[in-house]
Amino acid sequence: MRVRLCATGDLAVGQVRRFEIEGGAIALVHCESGFRALVDVCSHEDYPLSEGEVFADVCEIECLRHGSTFSLSDGSPQSLPATQSVKVVPIEVDSGDVFAVIS
Repeated sequence: MRVRLCATGDLAVGQVRRFEIEGGAIALVHCESGFRALVDVCSHEDYPLSEGEVFADVCEIECLRHGSTFSLSDGSPQSLPATQSVKVVPIEVDSGDVFAVIS
């Protein structure tokens, strides 16, 4: 199932936005290489990643609470204190819209 999140022009490169969808919240990020999404919770502590800073050039996001960074490509932690990955949400871009693909 695909869930429309926004138009591609609604999110500039380097921005993140939280979306509530069936099954929970996701953080949609516009990196230099395209759109990526993760479940919107840091694996180190229950804190929304959508509150963090985006590093669009390397496609990573930093948790505002403790500074852990996560790859937006595979959800893996790139720095401590986080040691667990965050689930990646598949994204499709179609006719100028961004969709989350929910299984």
